[in-house]
Amino acid sequence: MNEDTPSVPALPTPSLLRRVRRLVAAALLAASTAAPAAVIIVGPDESVTRIADAARLARDGDTVLIKPGTYRGDVAVWPQKSLEIRGLGTRPVLQADGRDAEGKGIWVFVNGHFKVDNIAFRGARVADGNGAGIRMEQGSLEVRNCSFEDNQNGILTANFDDTELRVINSTFDKAPHDELGLHHLLYVGRIKHFVLEGSHLQRGYRGHLVKSRARLNEVRYNLLSDGPEGAASYELEFPEGGVAVVTGNVIAQSAASGNPVVIGYGAEAGNRPVNRLFLSHNTLINKGIRPAWFVRAWTDKLPAGTEIVTRNNLTVGFGLFTLLLPGDHRGNYMLPPGAIDPDKLELAPAPDSWLRGRLSRAETLGGTELAPRAEFAFPAGTQPLSQPPVWTPGAFQGSGVALHRPADR
Repeated sequence: MNEDTPSVPALPTPSLLRRVRRLVAAALLAASTAAPAAVIIVGPDESVTRIADAARLARDGDTVLIKPGTYRGDVAVWPQKSLEIRGLGTRPVLQADGRDAEGKGIWVFVNGHFKVDNIAFRGARVADGNGAGIRMEQGSLEVRNCSFEDNQNGILTANFDDTELRVINSTFDKAPHDELGLHHLLYVGRIKHFVLEGSHLQRGYRGHLVKSRARLNEVRYNLLSDGPEGAASYELEFPEGGVAVVTGNVIAQSAASGNPVVIGYGAEAGNRPVNRLFLSHNTLINKGIRPAWFVRAWTDKLPAGTEIVTRNNLTVGFGLFTLLLPGDHRGNYMLPPGAIDPDKLELAPAPDSWLRGRLSRAETLGGTELAPRAEFAFPAGTQPLSQPPVWTPGAFQGSGVALHRPADR
């Protein structure tokens, strides 16, 4: 053969083809029969007795179940990419007892997709004053049916703009009485999306009940009521503006508050591409004698084009609502002090009130529905709301709050 003539590679033999097919089939079978996600049970009578050990053992996609009891100083860092953690039966209590994970709090979620259900977090303290029941760094976190009490922050997030936080049917209570710190019951950083629904926050001290710097905020069907023992500053604040949809909440400021503002928007206005505040069917209450500033928007700091819309809200007690608030306001009414008392769970106008049935349904604006679909249920949760033919201002269309009885776990 001429040495300039290229050689032709040999074709694979039938036996070689059969071997390749067997190897491919074996690889596919191995992939399809990979070990399923594990369930790790933590409890005093289990092989895993400490939550911190479960955090080290768990792999992506696993489920961690925690038996009832008090877990003292059992702090944990969760490095997984996906995980579900649930308390079984009576809510397990995580008592910090002076311990912390990474100097941040009781639990730290690093960067993944997590669900937490039916856990109590208590007593988080760290040196910099930002000890959290849960510290969320990055990813997504859904918290359901949990309680946070006596923490420097109940939940605290970092500032990654792809992070999402959902807090559903949970309670936050009793900020530390620290004269040198500002401890918020729930503090959301510069994240993508924050949802708070069916939750009860009370007894703040100097800090806020809820503070969020998220780009998109949905706050629906909650009871944000500081109570007679509370002395929070703002009940709800969006210091950097952004989109905030606030619907169907009872938001009450105590007489001991050091700040007249109940809801603040734009005090530190940043560079959010869209700034929009929608307030609909909320009941805003001032328990004190000093006039409240029910909603304050810092128009001198907010960019041109900021949209503020209020529909069918009810204010109770002394204070200003729309008088100094620019925007589009319709269907808002007021009642005198004491007409509604959240401390007694009297959250709706009297059945024979002149306010009953005065309004039509709030519209949908820019794809955002302003009419509520549910109402808060005590102590935490929601009940569906049948759409009435005529509407009453405020957070409740019926006679008042229902009791929420969570399902057995």
